[in-house]
Amino acid sequence: MSRSTPRPDDPPAAELRLGVDVGGTNTDAVIVDPAGQVLASAKSPTTADVTTGVGHVIRSVLSDSGLAPGAIGYAMLGTTHCTNAIVTRRGLDRVGVIRLGAPATLAIEPLLTWPTELRQAVCASRAIVRGGHEYDGEPLVGLDAGELRAVLRDMRDAVAAVAISGVFAPVNPAHEHTARDIVHEVLGEDVAVSLSSQIGSLSLLERENATVLNAALIGVARTAIDGFARAVQDCGISARLFLGQNDGSLMSLDYALQHPIFTVASGPANSIRGAAALSRLDEALVIDIGGTTTDIGMLHRGFPRESALAVEIGGVRTNFRMPDLVSIGLGGGSRVYSDDGCRVGPDSVGYRLTQDARAFGGGQLTATDLAVAAGRARLGDPGLLDSLPTSVVEAGLAHIAQRLEDTLDRVKLSAAPVPVVAVGGGSLLLPDRLQGASRIIRPPHAEVANAIGVAIAQVSGTVDQVFSLDGLSRAEALERASQGASERAVAAGAKPDSIEIIDREEIPLAYLPGNAVRLKVKAVGQLA
Repeated sequence: MSRSTPRPDDPPAAELRLGVDVGGTNTDAVIVDPAGQVLASAKSPTTADVTTGVGHVIRSVLSDSGLAPGAIGYAMLGTTHCTNAIVTRRGLDRVGVIRLGAPATLAIEPLLTWPTELRQAVCASRAIVRGGHEYDGEPLVGLDAGELRAVLRDMRDAVAAVAISGVFAPVNPAHEHTARDIVHEVLGEDVAVSLSSQIGSLSLLERENATVLNAALIGVARTAIDGFARAVQDCGISARLFLGQNDGSLMSLDYALQHPIFTVASGPANSIRGAAALSRLDEALVIDIGGTTTDIGMLHRGFPRESALAVEIGGVRTNFRMPDLVSIGLGGGSRVYSDDGCRVGPDSVGYRLTQDARAFGGGQLTATDLAVAAGRARLGDPGLLDSLPTSVVEAGLAHIAQRLEDTLDRVKLSAAPVPVVAVGGGSLLLPDRLQGASRIIRPPHAEVANAIGVAIAQVSGTVDQVFSLDGLSRAEALERASQGASERAVAAGAKPDSIEIIDREEIPLAYLPGNAVRLKVKAVGQLA
C-alpha cells in the first residue's frame, strides 16, 4: 500500500531523506525532500524478524517513487526493538551493576524493586563501592579504586556490559569517568560501559534503573542497527544512518549504540513530530492510532511534551527523558467482543489484520471491520460485513469514542477544548467530533506520520543538572547548561553551527543549602 508524488525537479541526491518506522502492526517508510515534502510513502506488515519487513517497505517506497537508490542521502529508523526486548525479557545482555555510593546508600540495594524475572535476566552481579558526590559536586568520599578493581575481577567472566551509577553524578561525573577507565583496565576495552550521568536526571534509584536497562540493551541495539544497515545496503542505498529517539529527535549510530534506552518511545515521539510537520501546529493534542495501541500526547513548541514524572518501563521506574504519553490497547486490529454489551480490545490481531479481519475474509471481528461497515474506510470487501448487525457497529464505535474522550481528558492540562491532530493507520476509527476537542485535523499522509517524523527530525542534546549559585552567577550557570546541551547535540550528530536552544527550565531548590537551582536545557541542530 503506497502513495507517491514524484516531481521532475528532484533535489540533489545527498539531500533526500528516507524515514522508516517499525510499529507492532506495520512498518512505514517515506522519502522526503529538504523542505519536508513527501515524495513517496509506503506501508508494509511488520515481520517477525523486523528486518525483513524493513527491507520490503524500503523497496516498495523506492519503486513507487521512481527514484534510484543513490538519490537517498540520509536514512532514519524509528524502532521498537529495545521496547520489545524489555517487555519480553529476551535478548538482553547480562550486566554488572556498580553503584558509587557507599557508605551513604547501603540501605537500599540496586534493582530492589525490579520484577524478579527481569532482574534475573539482566543482573549478573551488583555491588556498592565507596564514592559519589554531594549536590554541589563536592565528593561524599573518595572513590575506592582498589575495592572497585576487586569487584570487577569477581564479575570478569559473568558480564557483557557494566552499568555505573554515582550519587549526584549528573552534577559531577568525575567518579563515574574514573570508574569507567578502571572497568576497561580490568575487563578490557570491548566491555560496554553505561554511565548514569549520560542517561538520567537526579534521582539516584530511577537513574540507576535506567542505566542498567541501557547497558542490557546494547546488544539488542547492535542487532537492530546492523539489521537496518544491512536492509538499506541490500536495497542499494548508500546513506548516512540515524536512529530516532524519545524526544522526537535523531542520534547517530555510534551515539545510539551507547544510549539505546533513548529509543524506547521513539515511535510515539516520531508520530507527534510528524503531526506537527503535517498540521503546521506547534501546540495541539496528537492521537496516534496504530494497529495495536493508541498513543495520545501533547505537542508543545513543535516537540512532544516531556514527562515530569518517573516513567515505568517493563515494571521498572526510570527518570530519563520520555514523552508524556497515555497509551491504551486500542487500534485498527483490536478484537471486538459483542457477547455482553460491546467491548473493543485491548488484544489485537496485530500484523495479521489483512488475514484475520472479516473485511479481508478472516473470521475475527476487529475495529477496522466496524469502520468499514460504517462507511468510514474503504478496505477489503465491505460485502463480507453485510450480516454484521448495525447495533454492534454503533455500539462498538461508541465504545471507541468514549475511550478516546476519557484518555483525552487525562492528557489535557485544562478543561478548555484543544485542536486534535489524528495520525496513524488506525485514525479512521476516530469520529469527526470528540468531547474536549475544538476540531479534528486529519492531515495528508497521516497514516505514515511516524515515518515522516523521523525523516524530518533534528538532532538534540539535553542537560538536567543542579548548580550552586553561591560561587556562580545565574547567567554563568545558564551558559554552562546551554553549552553542555549543545555539546551533547553535536555528539549525537548535529552540525555545530546550526545549534539553537529551544527550551530552558529553571527550578529553584529551596530545600538545599547553597542557593541551589536545577536547570534543564534542550538544544537542537541540523544533521551534520
